[in-house]
Amino acid sequence: MSISPPHSSDDGSENELERLLKLAVSEPAHRPAFFRALLDATVLVLGDSGQKEQDGEITLDAGSQVNLQLWEKQDGTRTIPFFSSVEVLQKVIEEEQPFVAMPARTLFEMTAGADLFLNPKSEYGKEFFPEEVALLLREGGLSKPVEKVVEQDTQLLLGQPEEYPSAMIDALTTLFSQRKPVRRAFLALMHDKSVDEKPNLLIGLEVDGTPQEIEMLIHEAGSVASETAPNDEPVDFCVVSDSERGISHYLISHTQPFYQRKWGGWLRNIIPSSGTA
Repeated sequence: MSISPPHSSDDGSENELERLLKLAVSEPAHRPAFFRALLDATVLVLGDSGQKEQDGEITLDAGSQVNLQLWEKQDGTRTIPFFSSVEVLQKVIEEEQPFVAMPARTLFEMTAGADLFLNPKSEYGKEFFPEEVALLLREGGLSKPVEKVVEQDTQLLLGQPEEYPSAMIDALTTLFSQRKPVRRAFLALMHDKSVDEKPNLLIGLEVDGTPQEIEMLIHEAGSVASETAPNDEPVDFCVVSDSERGISHYLISHTQPFYQRKWGGWLRNIIPSSGTA
């Protein structure tokens, strides 16, 4: 993820998308939440729709005709600027210009194949290349997990990495602390000689939740791991359970979790305190 670094002080208010973008600059653990918020956000683009307002609003979809401004970057290529709020937009334009508000997802769909830039010339910004936009629309993030089925009679070698992947573990710990379904998380090194030439890092997750929630969690964790794993090494994920043997037994019985949900804080969140009469 290529995000421009800050170059000026921030003295204004910020919305949730801007807050998450600021966190995502330096902490990969916050990037899944930023991408989710962006796909659900309404953004501003310079240009006009050629439509007349009805009751003060214009409804746009991916098939709408919109005349969008293109900005030229320093390397001579062009990008479509879009903005997270009126306040950010006002700070970067030198004269009054028309703009259109539309869902970010609609903007991505109607500009397929183009470069886009969120909040250019601002303290925090994010450039989106065509392949990133396509992946974001399809997968909800900038990485695509690949499901691997391990046959029952496959021989796996399990152990611990010689060099502890501190940056990746710190980022995953931050992510899991924001996701209540995660009970515990374990780290190992796994080698399936029939598939891989060398061992891969393995993260085992003990989780509560629906299959859809678990799939989304692994997708997010995989995205974070792909950006923080040492030497861009591949990282495998699996769901562990006390009732299963094999990998689950090894992780639960022979390793210590690097993350464990704090039950006291979780209970305080879901059990209201009783008042006195």
